[in-house]
Amino acid sequence: MDAGRIEELVAPLLTQEAAELVDLEFFRESGRQILRFYLDKEGGITLDDCEHLSNRIGALLDEADAVQGSYVLEVSSPGLDRIIKKEKDFIRFAGKAVQVRLKVAENGRRNFKGLLRGWREGKVLLQCEGKDFEFPLDLVDEARLDCRAEV
Repeated sequence: MDAGRIEELVAPLLTQEAAELVDLEFFRESGRQILRFYLDKEGGITLDDCEHLSNRIGALLDEADAVQGSYVLEVSSPGLDRIIKKEKDFIRFAGKAVQVRLKVAENGRRNFKGLLRGWREGKVLLQCEGKDFEFPLDLVDEARLDCRAEV
């Protein structure tokens, strides 16, 4: 299965439902294929929203025969410590506390906690321990909001 194809397929439905795709995961667990959507909406996503969107997305994927074999579809909220992946997310959450993990160490470290300063020219801007950092997005393994930190 191609996650990009799945994203393209569900994008019009999510737009129609005023929902945002935060992340999409496809993995095997206990011998089963799991397809997990993390969705959000203005004002937050509810359990009822997740159920409704799960039904609509499942019907769409099945009709398009987009996933080979049987699979489990999960639709979930991104949670308070939501992942940040897209340029618009880095701009939207500027000023918030974040945790950033790099794919390779920079100055001997891979993990940074600090204040997200935003996005500029393909780079994530971060203030950590009083210093400013810029990380090219392709070097970022994962970035998440840090709901436990005070800014």
